Amino acid sequence: MSELIAAQQSKLAKIIERYAQTDGVHETAIPSMYFMRQANSSGPRPGVYKPSLCLVVQGAKEVWLGEERYKYSPTDYLVSSVHLPVTSQVTEATPDVPYLGFKLEFTAKQVLEVLRDSDIGVGSRSHAKRGMFVSRIETPLMDVIVRLVCLLDEPQDIPMLAPLFIREILYRVLRGEHGGLLEQIAIEGSSTQQIKEVIEHITNYFSNSLRIEELAELANMSISSLHRQFKEVTAMSPIQFQKQLRLQEARRLMISESADASEVAFRVGYESPSQFSREYSRMYGASPRQDVKRLKA
Repeated sequence: MSELIAAQQSKLAKIIERYAQTDGVHETAIPSMYFMRQANSSGPRPGVYKPSLCLVVQGAKEVWLGEERYKYSPTDYLVSSVHLPVTSQVTEATPDVPYLGFKLEFTAKQVLEVLRDSDIGVGSRSHAKRGMFVSRIETPLMDVIVRLVCLLDEPQDIPMLAPLFIREILYRVLRGEHGGLLEQIAIEGSSTQQIKEVIEHITNYFSNSLRIEELAELANMSISSLHRQFKEVTAMSPIQFQKQLRLQEARRLMISESADASEVAFRVGYESPSQFSREYSRMYGASPRQDVKRLKA
């Protein structure tokens, strides 16, 4: 890491610590920008990443997408270009030096606007690409992230300057070594863009029965092509993708509403509570009741 980036990281860490003094995810006055803090390393935690840029400011973190591991630290940034069910784990954090993270969510429309208004050459409508990547952070990107975060101390400037800085962040990522992977979600007719539509459909209707024929029609693909391209983007099949969404929502409901496991199973789309219990145990390493009891304790 260069001395300049190290200095920028240090400045960013001090600001985040001021605005995120307790563990958890903290909203900020800038829409779509969040800070994370955690005082200890953690076990694996399932969740869904929206399209976003994530930065480890202090500590280290791992993200699992299917069977693939993405490890990043203050020298890197991670981008999720579509909604993806993942398992994440903070691997370096202590009470004295807590894990600090930055997340900026964005939309395909914002990416498209940057492409239209810049000199970035739009690539071809190529085969679908993986919807997640880790890249080395460079000084220009780090600089604009710091400028965006510093707006929290000048709230009157947020409405005017925050959208400009967010556009520059997306521009820097698009100009980076993996920019072509992000670009694909905004290119009309690209395989990645078509799969993005399928992902959003499954995400919005995950409790409904999954009909592959309907998904293939939505993507304007054959069934075999849909399976192949979907797995290329998400590292899993549509059925596996839906299953992860269902189980994550079930876990959230049991914790937040103290709902019964059998009731929750039906609410998230399972027809059999026993099947739900088996799949839940495989994913979380304990039965629904044991897992929720452990988490609440």
